[in-house]
Amino acid sequence: MRPMGSAKRLERRRQRAVALLREGRAPVEVARLVDVDRRSVRRWHAAYRQHGTAGLVAQPVSGRPSKLTPRQRGQLEAALLRGAAASGFESELWTCPRVAHVIRRRFGIRYHVDHIGRLLRSLGWTPQRPVGRALERDEEGIQRWIKQEWMGIKKKPTG
Repeated sequence: MRPMGSAKRLERRRQRAVALLREGRAPVEVARLVDVDRRSVRRWHAAYRQHGTAGLVAQPVSGRPSKLTPRQRGQLEAALLRGAAASGFESELWTCPRVAHVIRRRFGIRYHVDHIGRLLRSLGWTPQRPVGRALERDEEGIQRWIKQEWMGIKKKPTG
């Protein structure tokens, strides 16, 4: 899995690691300083020895490009920040199916519900699950029952 951060940021991390190695630091120490596995440091050092600084250059991201443009991703995040109710849902809960619906409605782009979690994580969000509660739930009645009835039912401490 590709680490978080822009390609340039990851490239700077590789360059810093090689610079630390050239100062005479051990790969284990460099790995700790740049917060990566020691094997990555060794791989970067080998690439540097073989290709020079060109071996540390950021590589293009593999995989299918996003269906949403960066501008659309910003618009989606703005819609998420306004809340689910502002998008026509009954509660403020953002679920993957709801986000998929908003994307389809606003941008005409279909995403499978299973992919929405990855999309949300890339935006810094986490998917939510609704709490299973009855619509007829009487919170005041429940609290009253807990304070009056439950206190009489529950086991009294011996002492």
